[in-house]
Order: sequence, then structure tokens, then C-alpha cells
Amino acid sequence: MDAVPDLMSQIDEATSRLLGTVKGFSDDDVRAPSRLPGWTRGHVLTHLARGAEALTNLLHGARTGEPTRAYASQEARNEAIERGADRSAEELLADVTAGAEKFRAAAQIVPDHAWPPQVQTLEYPGFPALQLLVRRLVEVELHHTDLGAGYGPDDWPAGFAGMDLDEPMRTQRADRKPRGLPDVAGGAGP
Repeated sequence: MDAVPDLMSQIDEATSRLLGTVKGFSDDDVRAPSRLPGWTRGHVLTHLARGAEALTNLLHGARTGEPTRAYASQEARNEAIERGADRSAEELLADVTAGAEKFRAAAQIVPDHAWPPQVQTLEYPGFPALQLLVRRLVEVELHHTDLGAGYGPDDWPAGFAGMDLDEPMRTQRADRKPRGLPDVAGGAGP
């Protein structure tokens, strides 16, 4: 698939920026509120790590053809985020790094013929496996912004800011823009 190398490069660059931010966090920093209501930075970082695992599970299913679940359930996903949110900055950094590395390794061994078939996460409609790469990029960029640590929409690379995203990713990206700025796909941001 022609899009895979470009998307992987964008994910690698976004992950590097994210990890650069997280490396500067103290234990107090990861317990501080994020921009997401009710979540600390520790919640966001744990979500990123568990999200990488979930997408890795789906990559495995795409590669092998075996039905694979992203998460056992919505409740299991939520509980894992809560359990992991109060860890130290060092533990959170290690978890986010490990999740990113596993995702990257899994994506590298997916054969071209496995990217078009449908995968599914939780109760949402299915989508082509190639979108797992787009979803990971969106997760890394948006949740880096959600950390409230000086990285925001003005820092997004043009390739990500201008990417034509499916819903709900397009709205999620628009929600993080300051009000009044045009959405990349047209119209005004919320």
C-alpha cells in the first residue's frame, strides 16, 4: 500500500514529539489536569498506551485474518485507564513508549493485502485496516494537545492539519482548534 510508509513516518514523528514532551514531566506534572474533563495527564498517557495496544490487537487480526478485539469491553478499557492513571512519570513514559514500539512493530509486518479488509473496535462500525494508521496518528496528535503542555493545533504538521479525516476524527480535531479558525475540511471550528 502506497500510503503506509507516509503514515508510518508521520506516526513516528508525532510519537517522537509526544515522547519529548512526556520526558520532561515530573510526577506532579502527570497528576495535573489535562484539557480533557475529569482526566489528568496520567489518564491521557495511559489512554495512549492502552490505545496503542488496542490498535496493535487489530493489526494482528488484520495480518492473520483471525477475528481480534481491540478491547475486551468498554468497561475493561475504562478500568485499565483508571488503574494506570496514578503511576509515576517514569512508569507512564515507559508504558507509552512500549505501546508505541509494539504498534510500530505490528504495523511493519502487515502485508499489503491485509490493509483493505475491515476491522472493528468496540461497537463502532467496521473500517479498513489501513485506517488503524490514521487513527493512531490522530490519537497521538490530539492527545499530545490534550496534555496541555505547550503543544497545540499551531504545532501540528501541515500533513496532519490538512488531512482529510473521516468522522468522528474530523470533529475531534476541529474541537481542539481555537474557536473561529476554519476547519481543514471546510466550515468553522466549533
